[in-house]
Amino acid sequence: MKIAIATEGNRVSQHFGHCPEYTIFTVNDGSIVSKTIIPNPGHQPGFLPGYLSNLGVSCIIAGGMGPRAQELFAAQGIKTVLGVSGEIEAVMQAYLSGKLQGGESTCDHGHHYHDNCGQGCG
Repeated sequence: MKIAIATEGNRVSQHFGHCPEYTIFTVNDGSIVSKTIIPNPGHQPGFLPGYLSNLGVSCIIAGGMGPRAQELFAAQGIKTVLGVSGEIEAVMQAYLSGKLQGGESTCDHGHHYHDNCGQGCG
């Protein structure tokens, strides 16, 4: 199983589509086998779900993601866990132990910062 965390520095990015990079953890039997950091290939509506699916990602963790992006990930069979913040290592350990608490997406399309999100914010 591969889990991608939207990353900014060593913390979970609050905006999935605009984060600088993704940290991809490969997990086997509840343990982290490897960790790879890849740059964000760019925010193009509808691109990231297929791109990450092709990398074998089955779960995305981020602070926020727009509703259209969530639909596109669901269509790829990729679970999204949103409303998450904190250091990526601690977040990953919480996820693996079943203690990660998601919440509402921090992607709020009502603010001018997100006006360029188009339909997807992801």
